[in-house]
Amino acid sequence: MTKQPTLFEWMGGREAVATLLEKFYEKVKQDDLLKPLFQHMADDHHAHVAMWFEEVLGGTTIYTEDRGGFKTMLRRHRGRKIQPEQRERWVALMLQTADEIELPTDPEFRSAFVAYIEWGSRRALANSQPDAPPSKRETVPRWGWGEAPPGTE
Repeated sequence: MTKQPTLFEWMGGREAVATLLEKFYEKVKQDDLLKPLFQHMADDHHAHVAMWFEEVLGGTTIYTEDRGGFKTMLRRHRGRKIQPEQRERWVALMLQTADEIELPTDPEFRSAFVAYIEWGSRRALANSQPDAPPSKRETVPRWGWGEAPPGTE
């Protein structure tokens, strides 16, 4: 019996994730709606988000080991006051970039990938508000092929 690949493996591993995030953030820098949210991002921001995606989508725990894990990501969003239209644009640009770099288009992968992008962006929106309650989560979520993993509330 062969082991089912992770989403990270299926999409092409570290190289594919790095390309996705590099090209995506090139678009973000030019987008009038998103530019204000990211105007102070470091030049290597895309690399840090790629580390997050790698871990979430089933790769190594590189974000936790090198960047501090879930609590670090949470702190990066606190107080940013992301607006719903900014979240929607972020998702649209992410999916556009996924198409442009030719991530796999099979329905199983795209369903799981889009589910994570939607869920993650909604969590970022909620956690960015001034009145956001503290998160109960302690660890980076691990996203798979089916239903959302436990503790993704």
